[in-house]
Amino acid sequence: MTKVADCRARLRTLDRWDAYLLAESGLPGPRGNLELAQAVADEGDRSLFERYAAFTADRAPVNSPHEFLAFCGVVGYGRLLAEGQSDLLPVLRVHASDPRWRTREAVAMGLQRYGEADMKGLIAAMREWATGTPLEQRAAAAALCEPRLLAPPEHARAVLQILDAITASVEHATDRRSEGFIALRKGLGYCWSVAVAALPDEGKAFMEKWFTSTDKDIRWIMRENLRKARLQRLDSAWVAEWLERLVS
Repeated sequence: MTKVADCRARLRTLDRWDAYLLAESGLPGPRGNLELAQAVADEGDRSLFERYAAFTADRAPVNSPHEFLAFCGVVGYGRLLAEGQSDLLPVLRVHASDPRWRTREAVAMGLQRYGEADMKGLIAAMREWATGTPLEQRAAAAALCEPRLLAPPEHARAVLQILDAITASVEHATDRRSEGFIALRKGLGYCWSVAVAALPDEGKAFMEKWFTSTDKDIRWIMRENLRKARLQRLDSAWVAEWLERLVS
């Protein structure tokens, strides 16, 4: 039995979950209890998720146990979206701009559940998010760049196109010290490597277009991706050649 399955079994024995979730959240700390959060998303219902998602940053500051409740609620929304409750997609888009990084990560995890059920639907929605704010763009990139979602070449190709559009927007960014831009930059610093590993020949061609950019943040994004082990394993000679050019 997996840890998620163990957590689901435990939740089924409890009439009320709040105290248990707070005690087992792993917060404050470097890592929340992701397996327990997934179990809550599997076992909970909409009313529970709405109550938990209502723990906003003023009620549940970052790295507090109560933020874990918000995290669980947002991931739970993803399960319901995957089951056809499409009215939750704009709700998740609002949470993508949450000031707490963990809650923003919950949005990506929830969207990945949607992608497992309807990847075409996720891609269509993320094309729209990719034209939004930096935090919405970051959520789109993080949600899409999950290896298990990119096995079909047409999915990986569509994701590369979305990353290309998001990266193009970086060239025109003005407030590069904002939390949103910094989060987007960091996310793009690994997302490209995931998509390229899924569709190497086309992916490398997409990246090479950006290797010649003079934008300092795009060059940083490309260097960070080239340093990822998945690309080193994919084509170490190609990585070494372009890293040498980008750091010179």
